[in-house]
Amino acid sequence: MSQIDKAARRQKIKARSRATVYGTPERPRLCVFRSLSEIYAQLIDDQSGKTLMAVSTMSKENAGLSGTKSEVSAAVGRQLADKALAQGISSVVFDRNGFRYHGRIKALADGAREAGLIF
Repeated sequence: MSQIDKAARRQKIKARSRATVYGTPERPRLCVFRSLSEIYAQLIDDQSGKTLMAVSTMSKENAGLSGTKSEVSAAVGRQLADKALAQGISSVVFDRNGFRYHGRIKALADGAREAGLIF
């Protein structure tokens, strides 16, 4: 399977899941993107089309994170949950963005749940 086929397949899956996943100001969408070496997560309000907050392994505060990719993903999830709870957001809708729910995506979600985010 070529790289183009994989990208097109993920876009189709993403479009199917986005048909039902929608973020509101009270319950924003937690969108996750995974690259080969990094992971990014952001809370999005789809009604106004704005990103409320974003956390990634590229953030300055995450420069010192070490461990496996899954451990770092869990730490990013906990950090996002802490920021969200500080802003009064306790519940989110999870958007896996066409990726399978396992590995680093699951670790990020579990980390966010551990820190108190509800989804």
